[in-house]
Amino acid sequence: MKHFPIYLSMDGHTILVAGGGDAAVAKLRLLLKTTARLRVFADSADAQIRDWAAQGRLEWLPRGLQVSDAAGARLIYAAAEDTVEDARIAAIGAEAGVLTNIVDNLADSDFITPAIVDRDPVTVAIGTEGAAPVLARAIKADLEARLPQQLGVLARIGKLFRPLADRLPMGRKRRDFWADYYFDAGPRALEQQGEAALNATLAELLFDHHAAAARPGRVDFVGAGPGDPELLTLKARKLLDKADVVLHDRLVSPQILELARREALLVDVGKEGFGPSTPQERIHQLMAEHAGNGAHVVRLKAGDPGVFARLDEEIGALEEVGIAWAIHPGITAAAAGAAQIGQPLTARGRNTAVRFMTGHDMKGFADHDWRALARPGEVAAIYMGKRSARFAQGRLLMHGADPATPVSVVENVSRPDTRVVGTTLAELPAALDDINGPAVILFGLAPRAAASITNTFASKELAL
Repeated sequence: MKHFPIYLSMDGHTILVAGGGDAAVAKLRLLLKTTARLRVFADSADAQIRDWAAQGRLEWLPRGLQVSDAAGARLIYAAAEDTVEDARIAAIGAEAGVLTNIVDNLADSDFITPAIVDRDPVTVAIGTEGAAPVLARAIKADLEARLPQQLGVLARIGKLFRPLADRLPMGRKRRDFWADYYFDAGPRALEQQGEAALNATLAELLFDHHAAAARPGRVDFVGAGPGDPELLTLKARKLLDKADVVLHDRLVSPQILELARREALLVDVGKEGFGPSTPQERIHQLMAEHAGNGAHVVRLKAGDPGVFARLDEEIGALEEVGIAWAIHPGITAAAAGAAQIGQPLTARGRNTAVRFMTGHDMKGFADHDWRALARPGEVAAIYMGKRSARFAQGRLLMHGADPATPVSVVENVSRPDTRVVGTTLAELPAALDDINGPAVILFGLAPRAAASITNTFASKELAL
């Protein structure tokens, strides 16, 4: 992140705009929405600037910006639309220690002005560091359509009421009050009775929430999917936004963890095969401890929480202490991996069943019905199978599997650094030699043509 986004206080401060043409007018339209004092320096000014000056909304000085003018200014906009003059203005800003923006000159500017969605006092700033202004405008247009105009009114009234709302305990109880106001009671009152009804609505809500008993803690088991945040379910996104505590696996991607509420406590309780791991008993203890204290806990599991994730043990631990829970499925690596290689997990005339298998269990390499799996046309997804690949290969060949049976290995399924290795049962162990990330082994499935897979990813990129 080259440019760090901040909201800079403008109340009682001065912004200088050097220039009187179209570029200056465009910036002033935005700056006039602030509470800053605006001073415009230009030998001649657009009629719009002169009108604003006549209305007292800004001060126009019919001359160029000088060094003495910069003293005490908050920001300077160089909008002369002349390379030499803009460079002179920037030098004045540098000498005075005032941040300066040169319009349409990212490289020489101290800061950039993002695209802004204005629902004062709610504002959304969108920046691409100059890489894609068209994309920023598209995002702005999308947000303009999504965010109702009444949002600003709700926020303005809510801001005035905040000191009273602070009587509620910090945390979940206070968040529930504001969520009720902004997403239910507030919009309804505004639509039915107008702005005048909002204060009474807030007072009634505050009484109700203050009198209500504290909600008991709970645990939601949430599938994080294979890694791509776009494969996360809408339910999972909503739960991450509400959670007080997130207990997550090692394989949950950082991009998905970024979707959690900023104030949420994130706890890594990951496990690594044959490596450092959080004891299962400790995970049980953390869930019970946080939920027992009234927290909303999201137990975030890579893929689907019901596939090789010890879900039954964790549910049992919660039931022993009487804590409520729910399961929210996610896309498992087998489904995402098969999609990535362009193959269905089941196909008419090929296989009417698919096995989800683990490469090892608590006792070591896991044993399975190898004889059934060795039959022609069988398909299986092997999780945690890198270390046990030679063992599985031996068992399958021993029971008559064709050495030429296709196998696909998908490393880091759905992530930017994903990789697909197509091989055969005979060559399986060797194909895993340079696989370092988590991988799912799809036995009985070969990748479709590389061009097809490439086109799939290209289509996704174009869609973005």
